[in-house]
Amino acid sequence: MAKNLLIVESPAKSKTIEKYLGKDFKVLASYGHVRDLLAKTGAVDTDNNFEMTYVEPEDKKKYIDAIVKAAKKADTIYLATDLDREGEAISWHVVEILDDRGLLKDKDVKRVVFSEITKKAIQEAVANPRKISHELVDAQQARRALDYLVGFNLSPLLWKKVRRGLSAGRVQSPALRMIV
Repeated sequence: MAKNLLIVESPAKSKTIEKYLGKDFKVLASYGHVRDLLAKTGAVDTDNNFEMTYVEPEDKKKYIDAIVKAAKKADTIYLATDLDREGEAISWHVVEILDDRGLLKDKDVKRVVFSEITKKAIQEAVANPRKISHELVDAQQARRALDYLVGFNLSPLLWKKVRRGLSAGRVQSPALRMIV
């Protein structure tokens, strides 16, 4: 078994990256987000410093299980999700899941980013890891909290007053306020 586990978002990237890194690496995909906010009320606790309650979606269980299984055998875990705030948050969520299961003891966890799928870029990224940027994670969580607190509460009103299926997300909410 490979002593290094590298996690990407997209399964399309995984085989190519694994080929570039060689037999010491196992590359798995998270298939996007591995946790999401609890669907019902209470996912963002405004009375408790905006504490957020996450769940692992059922459709992601098999991908999470594969990551957990591989992480048990790996010495080093590389998080190579996309370099935007969503990718940073996905890496953070993977770490949280592994930590909750007690799998990070004696493991080296590294964040790597690249903007092209070339052998040189991948190898350079792995050679120059960094830590997870909690500023990017916080930015993504703030966006999600805003979606949850404003958009999810305003959307049902739009469905009643305007048309079913409309979304009152981040952009739609200020636009709706201006129209009203």
